[in-house]
Amino acid sequence: MSATTGVPRATRPAENDVDPSVPGFEAWGGDWDEIAREAIGEERIVVNMGPQHPSTHGVLRLMLEIDGETVTEARCGIGYLHTGIEKNMEFRTWTQGTTFCTRMDYLAPFFQETAFCLATEKLLDITGDVPERASVIRVLMMELNRVASHLVALGTGGNEMGATTVMTVAFTAREEILRVFEAVTGLRMNHAYVRPGGVATDVPEGIDAQVRHAIAQVRTYLGQLGDLMLANPIFKARLTDVGTLDLTGCMALGVTGPVLRSTGLPYDVRKAFPYCGYETYDFDVPTDTAADSYARVVIRLEECYQSLRIAEQCLARLADTAGSPVMVADRKIAWPAQLSVGPDGQGNSLDHIRTIMGESMEALIHHFKLVTEGFRVPVGQAWQTVEHPRGELGVHVVSDGGTKPYRAHFRDPSFNNLQAVSVMCEGGQVADVVVAVASLDPVLGGVDR
Repeated sequence: MSATTGVPRATRPAENDVDPSVPGFEAWGGDWDEIAREAIGEERIVVNMGPQHPSTHGVLRLMLEIDGETVTEARCGIGYLHTGIEKNMEFRTWTQGTTFCTRMDYLAPFFQETAFCLATEKLLDITGDVPERASVIRVLMMELNRVASHLVALGTGGNEMGATTVMTVAFTAREEILRVFEAVTGLRMNHAYVRPGGVATDVPEGIDAQVRHAIAQVRTYLGQLGDLMLANPIFKARLTDVGTLDLTGCMALGVTGPVLRSTGLPYDVRKAFPYCGYETYDFDVPTDTAADSYARVVIRLEECYQSLRIAEQCLARLADTAGSPVMVADRKIAWPAQLSVGPDGQGNSLDHIRTIMGESMEALIHHFKLVTEGFRVPVGQAWQTVEHPRGELGVHVVSDGGTKPYRAHFRDPSFNNLQAVSVMCEGGQVADVVVAVASLDPVLGGVDR
């Protein structure tokens, strides 16, 4: 062990019955990098991209083994944003669970809320009792949220490739939608607005005009984004044939959403397993066959237009259901949904407060127990999927008959989609890793839940 270098085995006398005809190298002592360069003639470099990096869409660590500018191996490191949301939900009531799950994928909070509440409603056997107006409001919020999420994907992806104007236009458009969210829920993100049995409160007066104005503005900005990206030969050349993943790869890895639809398969949960009345809405499922990063940009842009189309249908239905309830009638389940905006923000309507505080002691006691203790959910388990901006979001909830979930588990699309990073990046250039990850559009809040 005193030697300090490595040499081809065939140039030394065989030792310990080693067959000198077998190709290979033996190294001992010294520094491995020097030995590798001398004996093997190549250098192995491992680069960490993240977890603090402007191009990793959150605290994602990418471990890249490179040969020059070529990526020979790519692996993902997750867990840097772990919040224990699923575990925390086991110690909160079913209604309070929406406050946790809305914070998972923070760019698409309404989808986690709706999926969790739909699963809870299955356990309660009240799916058919949810008022139509509540379902219409859920669809409206989700579709506007889909547009807002896609705008972030397109904007940040463009910015990472040096197209700063793409980001500024996309984020300006997103602001129009966030203003609508704030008007309806009181918050721009992390709303906890969707509740088991309906929604927290009806939409405020004048929301129709505000949403129509936002839709018109967003359509204008989407046209600008189309000109900036799709009509730009530099942008197109940068994304075409980069980060390709065919249908076989998507099926093997469980990849869904725009990445799957870029292979030509029109799989969309809204069409395959409708929920919230999606089977009654008129919309198309955009697809492409190029299976590359450019195709995913085209699909996300077209999905924005389709979501705005659904939102306009929701506005017509809201007009038809004006004055209808937005929460189930069963007072053993329904949280108070008679809320109004006062000078100090949102709160219970004065009429409701007068009733439970001054006229009915039983109502006051029930209100107190419902909020502090929660309602009981029958023993069982339920599975619910929704079409999330990043793919198929699944929720598995288990009840032991108590007022809190025994288990709540989420199949977040970003978690599954990240498995494709190695397939999409290995063999390509280091610079193309940024493009490939951007085309996946992962959000680590959902991955590290």
